[in-house]
Amino acid sequence: MSIPFRHLALALAGAAALQATLPVTAQNAPVTPASAAPAVAPAPAPAIDLSRALPDFSVLVEQAGPAVVNIRTSEKIKVGTNAQLDEQMRDFLRRFGIPVPPQRKGAPAPNTPSPDDDDDDDDDASPQRRGLGSGFVIGADGYVMTNAHVVDEADEVMVTLTDKREFKAKVVGLDRRTDVAVLKIEATGLPMLRMGDVGKLKVGEWVMAIGSPFGFDNTVTAGIVSAKARDTGDLLPLIQTDVAINPGNSGGPLLNLRGEVIGINSQIYSQSGGFMGISFAIPIDEAMRVADQLRSKGRVTRGMLGVYPDDLTKEVAEAIGLGKPQGALVTRITAGGPGEKAGLELGDVITRFNGKPVEKAVDLRRLAAATAPGTKVPMQVFRRGAYKELTATLEALPDDRAPNTPEPEAPAKTGAQAWGLTVSELTDAQRKELKLSGGIKIDAVDGPAARAGLRAGDLILSVANTEIKTIKQFQAVLAKAEKAKPLQMLVRRGDAVTFVVLKPGKG
Repeated sequence: MSIPFRHLALALAGAAALQATLPVTAQNAPVTPASAAPAVAPAPAPAIDLSRALPDFSVLVEQAGPAVVNIRTSEKIKVGTNAQLDEQMRDFLRRFGIPVPPQRKGAPAPNTPSPDDDDDDDDDASPQRRGLGSGFVIGADGYVMTNAHVVDEADEVMVTLTDKREFKAKVVGLDRRTDVAVLKIEATGLPMLRMGDVGKLKVGEWVMAIGSPFGFDNTVTAGIVSAKARDTGDLLPLIQTDVAINPGNSGGPLLNLRGEVIGINSQIYSQSGGFMGISFAIPIDEAMRVADQLRSKGRVTRGMLGVYPDDLTKEVAEAIGLGKPQGALVTRITAGGPGEKAGLELGDVITRFNGKPVEKAVDLRRLAAATAPGTKVPMQVFRRGAYKELTATLEALPDDRAPNTPEPEAPAKTGAQAWGLTVSELTDAQRKELKLSGGIKIDAVDGPAARAGLRAGDLILSVANTEIKTIKQFQAVLAKAEKAKPLQMLVRRGDAVTFVVLKPGKG
């Protein structure tokens, strides 16, 4: 019987492969003739598709892109007043958290376009200050969300969709404190983005931004969440990412891999003006709460306690008996405000507000702002070594910023005191004017008092948790104090109070 050649070759090759797997010994050592077929080479390892280890944003961009809009603004200006920063520079400063003074209408700006560039038929051929930003649709009937600084003070706002349709937008409302604004365009059936759950956001999670940096529409950048709840915002903790954000991205959405909006791109940190790996976004849950009020009322109402809080240092917290540095120190109280009516005193430390713990001053500001005016709020207060329960009825937070603290008047000198203090008593008229029942005035400082930052004109309200009304009482408390240990005082400067710790010795 004849065997086909191809079958014989396969059989020989299989036998050779089998023999190669057997142990080689002196008895069965193979003898390989020169004409023997070579051994079959091992198969190469399968290739690993590394692209599967990284997210593919292409589908996400196709789904979310149509709901992202480009925003252009213009503001009429007149020639003849002091030169002002152009809009890109103003936006640049805002994004770094640098205060920018309100720009009056009628002020010129560098690089202002010619009146011929204005498409509107204005009665006066005024040049225009122009700005760029981004936004996204939050209502199929034409509602768009963006940053307040993108549209603030603009005379005209134009919204361009990805299908190149352009609409003149109305500013429904804006909130400078959170940097959120809502616009309305006359369009229906618009694509919308889904809102995500910020509470489920994790540090290290992939995120993506869509916007118009430097006017380049629908630019996509991606990165990860670098940190959560950064205290760079006044009333809102911000989301930190390493997504590339530049001027023009302001107001655009920050999305997770499910295509849900988890923030509004708002700020960057930079020392050069360009992206440096740190950007910040407003959490979308907080932004939507603001947007809902803007849509319904055109403005945002917030609660106000009427106090100016400050953080406690570890040293001060230990000195006053609080233990760890927690709570908000009441440094100033608005006359006739909710805090004063509730019985708060200068130097109180608010540790709980409306049932929630207060770890630092910013917590108190945010909790009060998030509470509706007229709400009765219970508070836990640490005062002179003991806890106290108070109740305040909040009022509406005004739009005006807090006034600057006035400097105290320079007093006359009297004798010397221990701890480097020269003090004098207040007259009845001075106490009435300052609305104080006690306290003594510092006339001069030296040694430990000077090193602690005290200065002439400060008022000492308490020492070692003991309220001070007279110099005699002050001297008695100092006499009892251990000279080798730090001494804590509650001191008022202008309208604000703070705790100061004096350390003994010359160092």
